[in-house]
Amino acid sequence: MKSAKDYLEAANAVVTRIPSEDAVARHGGDALFVDVRDSSDIAKTGTIAGALRVPRGFMEFAADPESPYHNPALTKGAKLHLVCGAGGQAALAGKTLQDMGFADVTNIGGIGDWQKAGGPMEEA
Repeated sequence: MKSAKDYLEAANAVVTRIPSEDAVARHGGDALFVDVRDSSDIAKTGTIAGALRVPRGFMEFAADPESPYHNPALTKGAKLHLVCGAGGQAALAGKTLQDMGFADVTNIGGIGDWQKAGGPMEEA
């Protein structure tokens, strides 16, 4: 029987985590930033400027081109940088995306780290 810790360890083993400063340097380039937190959490803090907002629990539907809820920004060739509250949800969502065939997925950790690194923000 697997625990939450087991799932998180498996996700962290395959989804590269990059420092917030590196992620900030990539902002404005060809990377797509995705906030996987729920809308209520995003409303409290705001999010990365220009970030796509796809809650972790909806990721499979948004990422599947056969789903009626597919988000066309989520293409297999996209460079995806995922953020959440502390890094755990981003790792789990990143593993899901990798399992779905997305090759270039990174975890940039928590939104607080992004803010401390001077990353641009927008209101919810």
